[in-house]
Amino acid sequence: IFERVRLPDPERMLRSYPHQLSGGQRQRIVIAMAVVLKPALIICDEPTTALDVTTQKEILRLIADLQREQGSAVLFITHDMGVVAEIADDVLVMNQGEVVEGGACDQVLRNPKAEYTRQLLAAVPGMTPPAPKPVFSGPVLLSGVAVGKTYASRDWMGRSRATAALVNAHVAVHAGETVGIVGESGSGKSTLARCLIRLIDPTEGRIFWADHEVATLPENRLRPLRSQVQVVFQDPNRSLNPRRTVGQSMVEGAMNFGQSRAQA
Repeated sequence: IFERVRLPDPERMLRSYPHQLSGGQRQRIVIAMAVVLKPALIICDEPTTALDVTTQKEILRLIADLQREQGSAVLFITHDMGVVAEIADDVLVMNQGEVVEGGACDQVLRNPKAEYTRQLLAAVPGMTPPAPKPVFSGPVLLSGVAVGKTYASRDWMGRSRATAALVNAHVAVHAGETVGIVGESGSGKSTLARCLIRLIDPTEGRIFWADHEVATLPENRLRPLRSQVQVVFQDPNRSLNPRRTVGQSMVEGAMNFGQSRAQA
C-alpha cells in the first residue's frame, strides 16, 4: 500500500517516525491507513492538500481503483475545483454552513447558478504566467551556496546510515523578488528552507542573510538577526504551542524579537 501511494523506500518508511518525514509523506501515510482496509465508504477531508500534483494524481487514481474494484463510495471534501472536476459525479457547494448549490458535476461547473459558485470558479488560478517583471537589481537579501544536509542515524543493530536530504543547492533572493522552490513531496524543499533560516544546521555550504554569513554562526550571534527573517510553516498543527492561546502565541513571538508586551 505504501508503494501504491508513491512513498519512496517503503521499508524505511515503516521504520520511520512522523517527525522524520515530510508533510506530504505523512499525508500519504494516513491515506494508506484508511484505504488498506478496503472500506465500503471513504470520507476524504482535504486528503491531497499537502501533496504535490504528481502524487495527488496517483492518490486520486488509487481512490478511483478502490471504487472500481469493490464499489466503494467516496465523500470528498476539498476546496480544489480542479480535483472536483476530475473525480466528482455530483457536487455540493457550501458557504457559511449552507449548501448554496448542488447537482451533477458537469452542470455545476459549466453552468453555475449561484453567485458564490461563480466566484469560486473565477478564482481558480490558470497556468498562464503573468507578464515578465523587470530584472531585479536590488540587494540580495538571502542566498545559499552549495548548501547540503545529510542526516546520520543508526539502526537497531548499531549500523550507521547516512541520508542525503539536500545536495549542492544554490539560491538567491533579491529585494522585491519572489522565488519559487518546486518539487515533489520529499524532494528537499522544506529542508532547504529550514537550512536557509537556520532552523536546522546545514552539513555543508554557505548561507548569507544580506551581508551576514550565518551558516555556522552561533545562536547567540544569530538571534539579533532573526527578526528580519520569518517563516510560515506548512503544518500549523505542528507550529502552534497547544498549551497557549492564539493571542499568547502572537505576543510571545513579538516579545522574542524585542517588542514589549504592550507593543505586541
